[in-house]
Formats: sequence, C-alpha cells, structure tokens
Amino acid sequence: MLRGLFGNMQPVVKNLLILNGLFFLATLVLANKEIDLNGMLGLYYVDSTEFKPYQIATHFFMHDGFRHILFNMIALMVFGNMVEQVWGAKKMLMFYFAAAIGAAFIHQIAMGVEIYQVAGTAFPNADLGMSLRYNSMVGASGAVYGLIVAAAMYFPNTELYIYAILPIKVKWLAALAIGFDIISVFQNNPDDHTAHFAHLGGALIGFIIVYFWKKKSSTFY
Repeated sequence: MLRGLFGNMQPVVKNLLILNGLFFLATLVLANKEIDLNGMLGLYYVDSTEFKPYQIATHFFMHDGFRHILFNMIALMVFGNMVEQVWGAKKMLMFYFAAAIGAAFIHQIAMGVEIYQVAGTAFPNADLGMSLRYNSMVGASGAVYGLIVAAAMYFPNTELYIYAILPIKVKWLAALAIGFDIISVFQNNPDDHTAHFAHLGGALIGFIIVYFWKKKSSTFY
C-alpha cells in the first residue's frame, strides 16, 4: 500500500508533505536551543497579545509532536492523493489553503464565544485592558478534515483498510470522524485540548467548496 501511495504521489501532496516535514524538523532543532517555533507560528486568538497576522498562514504547517504530524500526513497522503487526481494541482492547492484558513476562522469564532461566556466580552484585552495569554492552535487537521469530506463526496464507496485489516468505506470514515468531534464538543472535557471546532470547520468548508465544484462533474466510485 505504501509503495503504491508513494509511487502515485501527486505533486501538491508531495510538496505539502515536504513542507510539513521541514517545519517539524525545524521545531525539534530549535527546541534544543530553547526557541519555541510552535509558539511563534501557531495561531493565537485574535485578541491575544501573542497574535500575529502571519500565524493565519503558518499555523497549519506546525504540529505538536510526532503522533500529531504522523496522523495528519498519512491522511494527507491518502485523501489528498485521491482528490488531487480529480482536481489537478491548482484546485488542490486552493482547496487545501481554503479549508485550513476556514477552519482557523471558525475556531476563532468558537474561542470568542467561549471567552464571551467567561468574561462577558469576546475582546477582553481591548475592552477591559486585560493582558491575557491564550493557547495557540497548530496542525493541518482542519485542511485534512476538508480533504476527508472531499474524498467522501467524490469516492463515497471506495474502501480503505484501517490497520491494514479493517475495511471501511470513505463515506463512513468521514461520518465517524465528524461524529467524534461533535460528541467531543458537547462533552466539553477540560483535559481535551484538541481544536474540535477547527476540525468541524475544515469539514464544513470542504463540503461547501466541493458541493459547488461537483455541480459540473460526476461522482466517482
């Protein structure tokens, strides 16, 4: 399976894998010099004193640990290759960035609502003169969830194998992934630091984009 994936690697997917790998390697190297690259390039809430506009375009190349980047890059290889073969390089790149940035936007809205419930305003720094430090968001998961939804819309009945033994159709895999995040949002576990709204945001943006793109194309199986 891996030989087939690498042998048929699409150009945008390949370049995104390389970029994510380089950023992750840089994070490890600079951490030894006490430089927190995730803290610099991760996305903070817009009202945080740590927020910088460039983080909107850098946060989805950063990852918090090996398991985090491994999951996202495997998903990028599997689902990104599937849809890039349909779209071509230009559409694939547009979709990836749109899903990633759209996911970040929805995550920002969710954070604003959460802060409003606590502070009575979504912008406590500006309105109350408070100096707050929020956790940053890192990872390509928003874009990846967009790709999962896209693959489910183009190839709903294509079967993938989880752990190389358990077959599951792409449409059910997408449904399970989204369902897990919806349940996690309602559970509101304080020990859960996953950006579930970013996942759902990426899935939503992915669905909207593909819905309009598919009006002039056919479904593939």
